Amino acid sequence: MLPVLITIDTEYSLALYQQGDGRDRATNFVRSIACRSSRGSTGINYQMRQFNRFGLKGVFFVDPMPAMIWGQEAVDEVVHTILEHGHEVQLHLHSEWLEFAEPRARPVGRTGANIKDFTLDEQVALLEYAIERLVAAGADRPIAFRAGNYGANDDTLRALARLGLVYDSSFAPGIPGSACELSLDPAQLSPILHCGLTEMPIGVIGATGGGMRHAQITALSQWELRRAVAHATSECWPAFVIVSHSFELFDRARGIPNGVVRRRFDRFCKWLGREDGSGTTTFSALREKAQELRAGANVPMNLLPHNPVTTAHRMVEQAVVNHFHSQPPAPPAP
Repeated sequence: MLPVLITIDTEYSLALYQQGDGRDRATNFVRSIACRSSRGSTGINYQMRQFNRFGLKGVFFVDPMPAMIWGQEAVDEVVHTILEHGHEVQLHLHSEWLEFAEPRARPVGRTGANIKDFTLDEQVALLEYAIERLVAAGADRPIAFRAGNYGANDDTLRALARLGLVYDSSFAPGIPGSACELSLDPAQLSPILHCGLTEMPIGVIGATGGGMRHAQITALSQWELRRAVAHATSECWPAFVIVSHSFELFDRARGIPNGVVRRRFDRFCKWLGREDGSGTTTFSALREKAQELRAGANVPMNLLPHNPVTTAHRMVEQAVVNHFHSQPPAPPAP
C-alpha cells in the first residue's frame, strides 16, 4: 500500500499581523487557522472533520513561533484542536516572527526571513524553543519538520538530527524557485538520507515543457491529485507527500470560503478514502520505516506524464477562483 502523507502547514498569518488586521490573536486565529465566517468554516476543524469522515489521517505541521508575541496560548489552542480530532502534530517554523517579538522573548539575538539564515547553533536554539512550545501544549515530541517557505539548508537537517528528529519535508522539487537550499539533486523524488535525516520530498507530477508541478491542494486539480496517487501506487513509489495549509480552503482577503478549492479537497478526500491501493499515514507510524523508505533512493522514479486535458481543467478552475475571489476584501467575521 502506498503511504500517502497529507500535510497541513498550520500557521498564523504574518501578513495579517503586519497589516494590522491580525494583531489580535483571536482574530488572526479565526482568519488563518479556524477560517470561520458567516458562510461557514474551512480551516483545520473542517479539514479534520473531512479526514475523519473518510477514514484519513492528517499531519499538521504547526508553527509555534507566534508564542513569542502572544504567549503559550497561541500554540495551545492550535495543538489542542488537532489532538482532540485525533490527528498528528509535527513541527513547522517561520522565523519571520522574530522581527516582531520583543528582544527578551527571542530564542536568538537576531532575526532572519528563513531558518537557513541562521548558524547551526542558532538553528538548534530556534528549534529547541519551538519544540518546547509544542510539547508544553500537549503534543508528543516531534519527529518531523518542515521549514517555513521551505527555507531550510543542510545545517537545518544537522540541527534537527542533533535534536533527535527523524524526518524533514522541506524539499520541494516541483518548486524550483523556492527558498530551499538543501544540497540535493533537483530530480530527487524519493526519500533519501541527507545530513543525518530522512528527507521526504514533496510529491510532483509532470508539467508543461518537461517541468514538474508540486502536489498541493491549490496547485493541482482533484483529477491531477487522483492520477498522481494512482500513478505513484502503480509505480511502487515509497511514499507520496501532499501539501496544504490551514487557510488553503479560505479566501482570507474577503473572509469567506473558497468554494472551488473546498470542493476539490472534499472530492479528493472522498476518493482517497475509497482507494484500496493507498492509505494515508503519519510520520509517527513511519518512525521505524525510515530505512525502508530510503531503500530506493538511487532508483529513478517515473514521473506522471503531463496531461493537457487535466491541465486545461485546472486552468478553468483557477479562472473561476480568480473571478470570484479577486473582489475587494470584506470586513473580518466577528
